[in-house]
Amino acid sequence: MKTSFIKTITLAAAVATSAVSINTQAAEYSITITNLTRGIYFTPILVTAHPDSASLFAAGETASTSLQAMAEGGDISGLVADLQAVSATSVENPAQGLLAPGAYTTTTLNTDGSPGNTQLSVVAMMLPTNDGFIGLNSAYLPTQVGQTMTYDVNAYDAGTEANDEVRGSGAPGEPGFPAPGPVGEASGMNGTGINASVEGSVHIHRNVLGDFSATEGVSDIDATVHRWLNPVARVTVELVSE
Repeated sequence: MKTSFIKTITLAAAVATSAVSINTQAAEYSITITNLTRGIYFTPILVTAHPDSASLFAAGETASTSLQAMAEGGDISGLVADLQAVSATSVENPAQGLLAPGAYTTTTLNTDGSPGNTQLSVVAMMLPTNDGFIGLNSAYLPTQVGQTMTYDVNAYDAGTEANDEVRGSGAPGEPGFPAPGPVGEASGMNGTGINASVEGSVHIHRNVLGDFSATEGVSDIDATVHRWLNPVARVTVELVSE
């Protein structure tokens, strides 16, 4: 049984969704993911078309171990294995590394042989955060050649790690976030840590606090650079051919 999910879409996409039926044909899609933030990197992105019965996460529910690994350290291998088990069609790491603030990447997703993969999901860890991630979950795919749908994507918190905002290994269950990007470009160091607790369930991320020192203070996150407002990403998908 599929768990519930939350998705945020643009008004244009909502109108288009109401006018189309679920796609039943094998198809090729062009998908563009844009980083809308000023100072947040996205770790290797996972793009997938999967059955309606599958879902990568559900707001208000406990994160899976695979989602935890992605949200805390950018490891998408567990989610990939989960998707393979339901015959999903996936593209791993289309940006070939970190997707920088303001940058975009475009990939092709082909559902030939898997016409039941009618739902689109896109996830990636946000850096620097403890367990924040972009989350497009079970969105509709276009059903007519040339049709384009645009989804504005919120930041989620996996609820698996306290948001102490200090550098760490990024390993699941260990405190701290992995340092992103070139040294010094996307986070500070030597923070004493914010007194935070583990929330226990997936929810909309309430943003980072940060501080104003690169070498001390409570946080290793720069409050002048790395804070954001939702949406944090935009996903544009076009049905290119059937």
